[in-house]
Amino acid sequence: MASSYVSSYEGIYKDLHQPAVIIAGCCVLIALVLSLFLILQHLRSYTNPAEQKWIVVVVFMVPVYATESILSLWRPRLSLACDILRNCYEAFALYSFGRYLIACLGGEGRVIELLENESEKGLNQSLLEGSDKNHRTQQRSYRNFFFRPCTLGKDLLTIEKFGLVQYMILKTVCAFLALVLELFGVYGNGEFKWYYGYPYIAVVLNFSQMWALYCLVQFYNVTHESLKSIKPLAKFISFKAIVFATWWQGVGIALLCAVGVLSKEGKLQTGLQDFLICIEMAIAAIAHVCVFSAKPYRFPPVNPYGKITRGKVKADLKRDEGDREKPAVVEEKTTQVEAPGTSVTESVQDIVVEGGQRVVKDVVLTINQAVGPVEKGVTKIQQTFHHKSVVSDDEEEGPDVEIKTDFAENVVVKENETDVNV
Repeated sequence: MASSYVSSYEGIYKDLHQPAVIIAGCCVLIALVLSLFLILQHLRSYTNPAEQKWIVVVVFMVPVYATESILSLWRPRLSLACDILRNCYEAFALYSFGRYLIACLGGEGRVIELLENESEKGLNQSLLEGSDKNHRTQQRSYRNFFFRPCTLGKDLLTIEKFGLVQYMILKTVCAFLALVLELFGVYGNGEFKWYYGYPYIAVVLNFSQMWALYCLVQFYNVTHESLKSIKPLAKFISFKAIVFATWWQGVGIALLCAVGVLSKEGKLQTGLQDFLICIEMAIAAIAHVCVFSAKPYRFPPVNPYGKITRGKVKADLKRDEGDREKPAVVEEKTTQVEAPGTSVTESVQDIVVEGGQRVVKDVVLTINQAVGPVEKGVTKIQQTFHHKSVVSDDEEEGPDVEIKTDFAENVVVKENETDVNV
């Protein structure tokens, strides 16, 4: 009975595999054309490197997802390698989106100033509501990250960066750990069993991703008023849908396979996930063209070195002068400053070099922040043990000192007695 059930699913998979590859391939083609065209537009109008380098990284997420998914669907044996690359880039794209928001706010210095101002407003409001002045220092506690993040000031930026970078690190480490476990046959992709590594890695990554997204949401909640000019909500939803939906989609398919709704045979689980991602990337590419358009960077407000285009708009009107109508011409002059085209090679070089240096700095900072408290804890434990050992040594040496004192006193007494007798 079970063998016939499995064989029927294998037959269905073979029948649907080729049509699924064709449909997914068409969607991937749409996604690649739209995304690469959008990236090329940004590279050619590379007038704001601080923002555009991160836009290119975020938009490039669609070609990466689409290419790896169609390869995995076409050749299931490549599914694990494609999944590792996809997961690593997903973590990097989430970090890049956070850096993009910081760049749109004017850089880290401007963000710190903005967050400090928001903190002062929140603290002053608490004082006006009758709170104790001594409560001012408590408002800066990290527990307010969940309830009143605006009161944290510059600490909110530190938490946001730590949340994004920790996910990037854990996602990469877990991806390569999954590869090692798979080589030893103990990974069990989609298997929720205690002797496989998949459920443990899934729990760790789920918590890490939820924390990273929550940090990003809290940062957005405090700064959304200052980000109105870039329409952040549409960008946030379009990006979050890719990261969040694809992850939970994979977990949901694994659960359906675990409870027996879908078969685990014939690579149906990974094939279904790859097929859905290919379709979703075509939709995501269309959304990116709308929300990450390169048009705002083609005509910057001030650029004396750009190409100046002047035009005239004429309109024929008629004006009344008593009983007669006389023709009139209204002329309006328009001037546009077009940004000079930039070299694609120079743009890519800036993205790779400057972006890479920024990533390294944030990773080092995050590791130091994680290691710092551990070192302090270990030092405190060592100091405690050292203090206890010193106290115990003093207690052991105490009786010896008293004995020596008594002996000296006895000697003195005997000497005095001797002197008297003589």
